[in-house]
Amino acid sequence: MKKYKIIFWVATAIIILWEGVMPLGTMLFAPEYVNAGTAPLGYPDYFAYALISCKVLGVFAIAYPNIPGRLKEWAYAGLTFSLIFAFISHACVDKNVGFMLLPLVVLGILAVSYMYNHKIRTHG
Repeated sequence: MKKYKIIFWVATAIIILWEGVMPLGTMLFAPEYVNAGTAPLGYPDYFAYALISCKVLGVFAIAYPNIPGRLKEWAYAGLTFSLIFAFISHACVDKNVGFMLLPLVVLGILAVSYMYNHKIRTHG
């Protein structure tokens, strides 16, 4: 059980940093770069703010222990959709392999977090 928790928290900490802290930090401390990743893909400026807000809420729902399981499932689903569509956007627009692979790597880490969250809930 302790091994499951360690793996879960390591994977979740990476997700917290990548999907929560970095976008929120950009929005608060460098707002001129908020749409640096979405504007080249053709998305409007307001989309970046909505995406950041949803990511931060999703990361909070995943990381906070007392959130109900069903809400955690929706948070994992929302982050999964975000990463899948990031891959699709980069594959269709700029076709840069590095930009295409990064969301898939983060998606893999998110999958590890999800699987070990499920193991902790069912065995604990």
